Amino acid sequence: MSRIAIVGGHGQVALHLHPELVRAGHQPGALVRREEYRDELEGLGAEVRILDLEGQDADAFAAAFDGCDAVVFAAGGGPDGNIERKRTVDLEGSLKSIEGARKAGISRFVQVSAIGVDDALPADTGDVWRAYVEAKRDADAALRDSDLAWTILRPGRLTDDPGTGRVALGDDVARGDVPRADVAATVAAVLDDEASVGGQWNLVGGDVPVADAVRGAGR
Repeated sequence: MSRIAIVGGHGQVALHLHPELVRAGHQPGALVRREEYRDELEGLGAEVRILDLEGQDADAFAAAFDGCDAVVFAAGGGPDGNIERKRTVDLEGSLKSIEGARKAGISRFVQVSAIGVDDALPADTGDVWRAYVEAKRDADAALRDSDLAWTILRPGRLTDDPGTGRVALGDDVARGDVPRADVAATVAAVLDDEASVGGQWNLVGGDVPVADAVRGAGR
């Protein structure tokens, strides 16, 4: 059994990820800032660790990661119009997670990003969307430049549709929708596949079973 620290442990992808990890024989650790989430998360099989993603530093992240074998960054500032939180959550949260993993001696790191964030933005892009894309882009660049054993997943438009267990995963996969449940299943699969280290892949709904898609993308 491996212990997996999940930053953004009460997020919509994370809520699907905890039971996926339990089914795979791992112990998820949900890093959240509110004690009130404990009962719900423990009901999904997760250990709860309290961490204020925005208010605490990399040393606190390292302490929260203690005893874990891998880190998943699945946090996001949400769909609101708060530009500042795109920086403090999506970028700075990732940077502190990367540094915290290093301080804790953890090499394996999986980041949930977003499709197309390296593409040039149209001139009429709104300020909030621009801030979000730039935060995800810079967080991915920082992780690629780190010495961690990283994998970056870049989902398309997230939906609450039931998971299908089938995806399209790869460098050149076009934009599309993907259920959050299938994103979670893919995160769990790449954690168990050493060949996924160093992979940065787009992820949308598709026809290939998740395990096969991960094996194919990593080779």
